Amino acid sequence: MTKSTVPSTITVHVPMKFAIRGGRKTIIFDAAVPVTERRTDNALLKALARAHRWRKKIEAGEYSSITELAKAEKINQSYACRILRLTLLAPSIVADILNGAQKSDLSLDRLTKPLPALWVEQKHVFCSEV
Repeated sequence: MTKSTVPSTITVHVPMKFAIRGGRKTIIFDAAVPVTERRTDNALLKALARAHRWRKKIEAGEYSSITELAKAEKINQSYACRILRLTLLAPSIVADILNGAQKSDLSLDRLTKPLPALWVEQKHVFCSEV
């Protein structure tokens, strides 16, 4: 092969998107490209753990109210309420988060907004499937 027939530049296209998950920029590959390793969202995991720990403390009588919990934890009461809301998530959504299998657009910010009461509706809103 002569030097003139060899291309001097090669262009490779990789279908992907960039997103912010857990406060970090991540690369999300196209669904057509199989991804074998999933990354867990540490912010979501920490918030879920915190929510369930706080709920247990309130149920055990360690704190009599969310206001008392917020003062003891030195956090805003509004934040405590938003995080405690995560204890109402459908078990399948929690399992997906724990396994790193949640949709790429499922963020802590999105989950701390008001949730539908029914788990089926939550799955429809957050997983785009029923």
